[in-house]
Amino acid sequence: MIVPSSHRALAIDLNADLGEGFPDDEALLDRVSSAVICCGAHAGGREVSLRTIEAARGRGVAIGAHPGFPDREGFGRRERAATREEVREVVREQLDRFEAWAAEAGAVVRFVKPHGALYNQAQRDPTIADGVIAALIGRNLPILGLPGGVLEEKARASGLRFVPEGFADRRTRDDGSLVPRSEPGAVIEDPAEVVAQVLALVDRGRVETICLHGDDPRAVALADRIRSALSGAGVVVRSFEE
Repeated sequence: MIVPSSHRALAIDLNADLGEGFPDDEALLDRVSSAVICCGAHAGGREVSLRTIEAARGRGVAIGAHPGFPDREGFGRRERAATREEVREVVREQLDRFEAWAAEAGAVVRFVKPHGALYNQAQRDPTIADGVIAALIGRNLPILGLPGGVLEEKARASGLRFVPEGFADRRTRDDGSLVPRSEPGAVIEDPAEVVAQVLALVDRGRVETICLHGDDPRAVALADRIRSALSGAGVVVRSFEE
């Protein structure tokens, strides 16, 4: 049960990974407070990302960039070896492109969240994390990631704002890392368990944003159940920037 605390506002950001070519983007934009939009490398492309940026802007949803390894066949979820400079260039190029798309739509990019394998490797691999952070220096954009990992350490050491993130539909290990999708049970199938996990994440107060995956066919229904449960617990859904 979520109990009000003088040390924690009863509010949480709800984000969804969008602009990847799946059909529920606009419906999810009516339910989330932040949109994590593909930069066109692991999926999607200019047209779908630009359309998603415009739809998010029209709804007042915070817009974030979602750079990933350029691996469309593996949807950016296959890990790879890379140097700091290779990662920096991959992320920099995608952010440059995405910021240009946002400017074209009259929108502002508010944050960055690495995608898939890039996200997971950056939580534990200092070389990957360094490359991601190097691409953000000078952009003054917050970065989302799992709390307690290498990416958080590197971001804070570089003076970047780090926004700790939890996942509605993914199981985590004791060390806080996500259970790999290749392992049984990595994705939570029971909607009631998804809701319970979200409420527990909010109650613990360690995260500022919670992710829903836009490629999940259940995403809209899950978003409705999550918002209903949060409202019932007295928790407001709003951007972590507010």
